[in-house]
Amino acid sequence: MRAYHGFLVCLFLFCGCGKVQDFIPDVPVNFTAPLTDPRLSPLNTVGGAVIINGYGISGIIIYRKIDGEYVAYDRTSSVNPQQKCAVVLDSGLFTATDPCSGAKFILEDGSPGKAPAVRSLKHYTVSTSGMVLHVTN
Repeated sequence: MRAYHGFLVCLFLFCGCGKVQDFIPDVPVNFTAPLTDPRLSPLNTVGGAVIINGYGISGIIIYRKIDGEYVAYDRTSSVNPQQKCAVVLDSGLFTATDPCSGAKFILEDGSPGKAPAVRSLKHYTVSTSGMVLHVTN
């Protein structure tokens, strides 16, 4: 029995060594801007989205959902996130594409829309107070 436990410990140690990071790490995000900011003008319409660089790992996407609420995601693709490949907005669609893998994500909820994506984009918290938008984590 003792040899079996030792084998399991060794197995876990060896399996964990050199494992590629397959998650998007947490970094502080604190973006605030008035909704009248020209950079945010696409958010005046449902389905509008903007990219704000300089926040998160690869920048953030802010999207106005069908119900009028706002959501925000890190642009880092959940497919091979160690590559820090930034998703790009698809023209006229409610999706974003990972240019490195071809994966697509649905902006309404960040979920995978096309393989090889299997995990959602990393979400950030969005709130509004008056006419000011806040994205935090």
